[in-house]
Amino acid sequence: MASTARGAGAEGARPGGGRTPPWTRNDVLVTAGAAVVDLFGFTLNSQLDLGYIPMAGCLLSALATLPLLVRRRFPLSTLVTVLLLGLALDLTVPMPPHFSLSLGLSLYTVARHRSPRVTAASVLACVVLPMASRVSESEPPVLYLVSTGVAGIVVVVAATVMSHWQRDIETNRRLMADRAVAAERRRIARELHDIVAHHITTMQLMSGGARANLARDPEVAREALITLEGAGRMALREMRQLLDVLRAGDEAEEEPTEPQPGEGDLERIVAASRRAGLPTGLEVRGEPRPLPPSVGLAVFRIVQEALTNTRKHAGGATASVVLCYEPDGVAVTVTDDGTGGEGGAGAAAADGSGYGLVGMRERAVLLGGTLTAGPQDTGGYRVAARLPLTADEGALR
Repeated sequence: MASTARGAGAEGARPGGGRTPPWTRNDVLVTAGAAVVDLFGFTLNSQLDLGYIPMAGCLLSALATLPLLVRRRFPLSTLVTVLLLGLALDLTVPMPPHFSLSLGLSLYTVARHRSPRVTAASVLACVVLPMASRVSESEPPVLYLVSTGVAGIVVVVAATVMSHWQRDIETNRRLMADRAVAAERRRIARELHDIVAHHITTMQLMSGGARANLARDPEVAREALITLEGAGRMALREMRQLLDVLRAGDEAEEEPTEPQPGEGDLERIVAASRRAGLPTGLEVRGEPRPLPPSVGLAVFRIVQEALTNTRKHAGGATASVVLCYEPDGVAVTVTDDGTGGEGGAGAAAADGSGYGLVGMRERAVLLGGTLTAGPQDTGGYRVAARLPLTADEGALR
């Protein structure tokens, strides 16, 4: 299933070819917050215990927070670095060792991403190693061991609870996505059923016409039989796709309905988008030709879903639809100029509020095609699908 998630790309690479830093904006905010808290605590304790604020201690306290930038990629190395810098601080400034926020965050990350055995060893190191520094007479070592031990256990418990909570969220998300895929497959199956039923009705009418004209007008009968043959091939192809997606327990339509919309209805859906307040343009490239009903339906549904998401999530934007007829396939692209790609054609699926992108991908994949979706470098969002055609389908006029 070919798709491009928002912001996805080669690891560590920007779209323009540059290297991305090994941390995110959230990592920077966490590091800055830890630095502020640790510096405030250090300066306050220094003023109370020493009567002055050592600049070397302030520098070491700030440096001890910098490894937090890469804590999620290198949790154990981050903890070791923070521990060593904390030891240097305790040995430099004559103050009781303490359990800093940077140390707590490092231990939290290790507990989230490493085994219980590694986590237990890390807690022991966080409690025992700082005792290598000087401890004031007013605070006995036993009291320090108890207080830091409790702090370490609290950090590990919090990390364990958070891990279980996120696993539950991920499990629920996968279940919802699976349900969305199943619902979309059922919808596709019903629509393909309508298309097959239409072809069978056409075959029935053509066979009746051929039989009626066989004796008095063989040429009319011949044309009817040619149409009947083409409709039969198309019905078999659509039936194979129907069997791929049909699920047990689905109720088929009792009576054939009129054909589902296709590529010829794009002007209608674009006009409806304009009336709904989204300025939308439509461009057709290549030589237009009839597409197989399932392909035309997929093109229509992809454009419909993309424009719907753009109206919902990229307010004030304009959209563009490009349909390109290729010798061996058809491509459709929907773009918008929303701000920074945060809204638009795939926002519902990206932020968890909907599964429109799931349905678009499912349609493209079931037809042997591909679908990519993601933010544009110049801003806005882009959904692009390409659906292949067989030799017979590509030559269809």
